[in-house]
Amino acid sequence: MAAAAMTGRGVALIRNIAGSVHSRLQILGGASQQLSCLHTSISLDSKHWEKSNHKVYPPQLPEEPRRPAEVYHSRRQIKYSKDKMWYLAKMIRGMSIDEAIAQLEFNDKKGAKIMKEVLLEAQEMAVKNHNVEYKSNLYVAESFSGKGKYLKRIRYHGRGMFGIMDRVYCHYFVKLVEGVPPKPEQSTSFDQAKEYVQGLKNRTIIHSL
Repeated sequence: MAAAAMTGRGVALIRNIAGSVHSRLQILGGASQQLSCLHTSISLDSKHWEKSNHKVYPPQLPEEPRRPAEVYHSRRQIKYSKDKMWYLAKMIRGMSIDEAIAQLEFNDKKGAKIMKEVLLEAQEMAVKNHNVEYKSNLYVAESFSGKGKYLKRIRYHGRGMFGIMDRVYCHYFVKLVEGVPPKPEQSTSFDQAKEYVQGLKNRTIIHSL
């Protein structure tokens, strides 16, 4: 009798919990579907990367210099590692569009072919949608990769055992700006050593005099 009573109470408790959860989901309505699809593997700014192309600036005065065109483009869910993609993205950062495409043309890595396609798409967008007169008059202002959605899969081992593996994906983001690429700052070894020593002096040592 006692066991049957305990079982009845447990079933009633589970039913109450299920009913409360179902009622809350009905109150939320459509918001529950949005929360289930929320994916936060990359920064919030990168999620709206292409929306910067639709930004409208105020009209310029006649004496003001012409504002250079900016093109934001990306490719998401690439079957490639974000760390391998980062080295290629860092390599072409600050280069002109022609030089970046030439460097990627002679690179044998899988990410280089994908990155070259993204750059050519962004170059075509600049001419068609952003009033860029010469397609070679562009440079890579920003270039970086982000983590995509990782999928869990089973890796089978011997003797009936198994492990968990990840199928990795990444996103690639690029920003092209009209004009000549800026010259990099030339710093000597003495300047680097001076900056390093200054960083040591600015440290905060806890429990010191």
